[in-house]
Amino acid sequence: MQYRMLGRQGPTISVVGFGAMTMAPGIYADVDQQQATGTLLAALGAGITLVDTADIYGAGLSERLIGRVLRGRRDKIVLATKFGGDQDERGVLVKGLGRPSYVRKALDASLGRLDTDHVDLYYVHRLDPATPIEETMGALAELVEAGKVRHIGLSEMSARTIKRAHAVHPVTAVQTEYSLFSRAPEQEVLPVCQELGIGFVAYSPLGRGLLGGTIRSREGLEPDDWRRGNPRFQEGNLDHNVALADAVATLAAEQGLSAAQLALAWLVHQGVVPIPGTRKAENVRANAAAADVRLDKEVLTRLEELVPPGAVAGEQGNEVYMANIDT
Repeated sequence: MQYRMLGRQGPTISVVGFGAMTMAPGIYADVDQQQATGTLLAALGAGITLVDTADIYGAGLSERLIGRVLRGRRDKIVLATKFGGDQDERGVLVKGLGRPSYVRKALDASLGRLDTDHVDLYYVHRLDPATPIEETMGALAELVEAGKVRHIGLSEMSARTIKRAHAVHPVTAVQTEYSLFSRAPEQEVLPVCQELGIGFVAYSPLGRGLLGGTIRSREGLEPDDWRRGNPRFQEGNLDHNVALADAVATLAAEQGLSAAQLALAWLVHQGVVPIPGTRKAENVRANAAAADVRLDKEVLTRLEELVPPGAVAGEQGNEVYMANIDT
């Protein structure tokens, strides 16, 4: 495992982290708690130090699992969680979750579930359409001063909002979807992060599983898997995207890698921190090994030719959820 500082002033972390959304039921399928525990322990054993979760993952169940597993290991982990991502029955953000009173309440609830007295990295999960980002950041700055939060992060926000937030208090990390299959951050968000010295954390770094090599058709998804409603997994689009993933897998095999390892190594090469999630210990160890992969110019060029920006069929699928990204 390799390690680097997150942004200019953040903590030192493993260059590949662990995304714990998969540790909660109701997102992909049911969760075996014993298996989830083993997977999280395998991540720590592989040298991963950044563990990322959120209060909405399984209505707090992901946080509770992490709290149990990290008991006695807390000082070895950079623990990240999020608040303010709740949706209504239509998938629209609930308003008011960026208000200072709610921020304080949400943090105390997360600290209780995580069984800790502080969070290393606390993210605004989504921009509250009812609260200026300056008010939310002011409340977070107070929590930093109180010692309950070490660093502040933003998730899925525009370059303009990031600048506004950073003017109130330094932002340590921005998290958004980024992979070979989702290149939108390259247009504005990554450049502003580089300008301001903010670290970048990539969620869904394997194209929501498409680059993992196991999804071949919709029949491979569990009945309650949320991806069944995602445009990229619809008939026609899915066949096209699987073909792209197969092309990446062929190139990866030439390098002695899996498609997932090549996709993660590509992100590490970009200077960002991928946080792949998985429920299997063997997968988390393979993902961690991508930290040590070095990609030469020829491989990078071929990847760009195989999967140029915009090559993937179908929208990302969170357009309603992201409607207030720049309010």
